[in-house]
Amino acid sequence: MESHRLGLLATLRRDGSPRISPIEPLFARGELWLGMMTGSRKVGDIRRDARLAIHGATIDPSNAEGDAKISGRGLPVDDQASIDGFLAAFESATGYPPPPGPFALFRVDVKEISTVRPVGDHLVIEWWREGGPVRRVDRR
Repeated sequence: MESHRLGLLATLRRDGSPRISPIEPLFARGELWLGMMTGSRKVGDIRRDARLAIHGATIDPSNAEGDAKISGRGLPVDDQASIDGFLAAFESATGYPPPPGPFALFRVDVKEISTVRPVGDHLVIEWWREGGPVRRVDRR
């Protein structure tokens, strides 16, 4: 997910239908962080129903680099120390400061991770669910 810095965020609309939005997930300080414009629909979605999923943006149809998915819950972050830490980590990771103005910040409580990557003539699929071991399947 970090290789292209862009992901697709899936949230749930008020009527329960899915919404897909671009996002720049940030892995920093041992956490997964999502910063968003305060008035965006995805902020409203997460505040109403914290369930979300993120898919690392696939840029190549052959999927030569593989892909990753994460699902969990978006937890609002309001304490200034965490916000300041996010701002510093964002600038360190990107080389520029976050856009000016207010923003909403969420920490992801990760419940599931899966990856798919090509290896030789097959795919390696690995996944983890909270409370369980990492599992692996080689698919030919």
